[in-house]
Amino acid sequence: MKYEDLKILDELREKGSITEEEYQREKTKILDDTTSSSSSFGGSKPLFGLGENTYLMLMHISQLLGLLIPLGGFVAPVLMWITNKDTNANVDLHGKNILNFTISYLIYTAVLAITIIGIPLLFVLGIIYVIFLIMAAVKANNGEYWRYPFIIQFFK
Repeated sequence: MKYEDLKILDELREKGSITEEEYQREKTKILDDTTSSSSSFGGSKPLFGLGENTYLMLMHISQLLGLLIPLGGFVAPVLMWITNKDTNANVDLHGKNILNFTISYLIYTAVLAITIIGIPLLFVLGIIYVIFLIMAAVKANNGEYWRYPFIIQFFK
């Protein structure tokens, strides 16, 4: 399909229906394989058959697996990050953000759990964790990068 579009585009240029500038712009769009032309991340390559924004959203949402499978909420996004971090800069950026978020909130949970006053606050921390996770997933799906609040930068 991509080659058919390029052929049609080339014919339009040869007939003089479009300018060279329009031809180059449209050719770039066709060759980029983007799922969303409004993505602030630039060109995206399909990741396991998914568009970049969808893949990034799933990386964030996969943290909820920890509610069903012990360590699943840590292992799933780490595997998604490791498998594509070298081929996609945005996967690397979001993966590091997720790791920083997970490790930071694990530390906060441990600190609250060892203090008597902190035990009731664990419930609040859990709600905040889920809210931030959903906010990041929605932003990623919209083509935006959102750094989780209150995280410690372990990975830059």
